[in-house]
Amino acid sequence: MATIYYEKDADRSVLADRKVAILGYGSQGHAHALNLADSGIDVRVGLREGSSSRAKATEAGLKVTSVAEAAAEADVIMILLPDTEQQAVFEADIRPNLAAGDAILFAHGFNVRFGYVVAPDDVDVAMVAPKGPGHLVRRTYTEGGGVPALIAVSQDPTGGAHALALAYADAIGGTRAGVLETTFEEETETDLFGEQVVLCGGLSALVQAGFETLVGAGYQPESAYFECLHELKLIVDLMYEQGISGMRYSISTTAEYGDLTRGPRIINDAVRAEMRKVLGEIQDGTFAEEFIGEVRGGGANFTALREAGKAHQVEQVGAELRSMMPWIAAGKVRVEDASGGD
Repeated sequence: MATIYYEKDADRSVLADRKVAILGYGSQGHAHALNLADSGIDVRVGLREGSSSRAKATEAGLKVTSVAEAAAEADVIMILLPDTEQQAVFEADIRPNLAAGDAILFAHGFNVRFGYVVAPDDVDVAMVAPKGPGHLVRRTYTEGGGVPALIAVSQDPTGGAHALALAYADAIGGTRAGVLETTFEEETETDLFGEQVVLCGGLSALVQAGFETLVGAGYQPESAYFECLHELKLIVDLMYEQGISGMRYSISTTAEYGDLTRGPRIINDAVRAEMRKVLGEIQDGTFAEEFIGEVRGGGANFTALREAGKAHQVEQVGAELRSMMPWIAAGKVRVEDASGGD
């Protein structure tokens, strides 16, 4: 069973005399910076020159400096930049400004797990990873709640990295909901696997394949869209609130029987074997090397795949149908609010 910490387990005083730098002001960056500031922590935001986020952070009342200045001022540095940018920024702006006893924090273990960022031996390395998008981390904090978080320690020369990570999680609201202890390896590998096999890759491919099957059989694209994509939110919400059994209790017996008898025919042994193969590519670094190489090489294949996805018929039909349902757009999270970046 996982070890879970709550407010009573955290010592916020660990951060009392520390200076914290938040590098990046995207989804997680803005939430961490604002929550820390509201918790009375000495925080500044480090952004590259010309960043569009500078005005937002300044207007929010935060101190804004360059990345190098923030790293030099602070002794706790939370790196909330895109995975593909962290290594270059670390080498250029962070490493030269580190001192013995400083701490580097991450919200995702990718760069540490795969060796793209290697900190000096005299610096603490830990992770504090909220399990929710930044807008939710911020909103729940202001409402007196919090989003569950993960913490992990990769390097602990001071002996205080764990207490620091827990105090940081407490200051952004994580201990109000529960903070689970993990490792950089477990967080990174399970996160990538979940994204690729279930949450993003598996789900989007399943929706597209279901849509194509119905349209190919002669059914109206609009009907296929409603059945394969639109109603997905209802099912996911039920699973989120009640688990799989609770979802099955809430749907019709016809749907439940179809779920139990036909689902295993879709997710069969061949699919499970491919899942294990994908997991192996994550564990041995194949995916990380491929991804970083693709982006550094200009991302031509990445761009082509992205554009092909946008051109899929389910996207065109969906855009038209969603325009008839303004209540959907009224409550949606903007892309720039939900993504990473600075």
